[in-house]
Amino acid sequence: MTEQQAREEMVQLGASFFQRGYATGSAGNLSLLLEDGNLLATPTGSCLGELQADLLSKVTIQGEWISGDKPSKEVAFHRALYLNNPECKAVVHLHSHYLTALSCLNDLDTENCIRPFTPYVVMRVGDVPVVPYYKPGDQRLADDLANLASRYNAFLLANHGPVVVGKSLREAANNTEELEETARLMFTLGDRSIRYLTDSEIAELRNF
Repeated sequence: MTEQQAREEMVQLGASFFQRGYATGSAGNLSLLLEDGNLLATPTGSCLGELQADLLSKVTIQGEWISGDKPSKEVAFHRALYLNNPECKAVVHLHSHYLTALSCLNDLDTENCIRPFTPYVVMRVGDVPVVPYYKPGDQRLADDLANLASRYNAFLLANHGPVVVGKSLREAANNTEELEETARLMFTLGDRSIRYLTDSEIAELRNF
């Protein structure tokens, strides 16, 4: 994929997220690793529904701003994921409704906040740890994600929302949507008795 194609894909996926209600206002950010080793990211304060390909931020993996509009302050935690997970080629961070609602609950299992009851989250992302609350842009957020990056493909930021990585921006986007749908199902099921997957069923999916 050329850089121009990557820019166009980011614009298209951002618009799709916005149009379907996964992102509101200027919330959320996207990034991907270019073939030249630099990052392409959504600019600070940008609306995912109104991105422009030629204004997307281009930064080095060390965080130096190269071109385009000024990058989001949250690009720091994107960089932490790329630097600590060689398979990470794209990052999606949204404030989507159900995952953000889930992130605001007390007493979540911080090692895996989504106990499997359908196969798809297990197959797509595996366990989803909870990162403690820090104000947006706090360096501790990047530090915690750096420590978790090599072991997980998705994270829930407490009182904030999801962060999902992928081998492409499309994969990260699809996996984010799967997580959001699972969170929606959790709230739909509420306090009803749920038939969770057994340990052996989960192990089978992880080897699928």
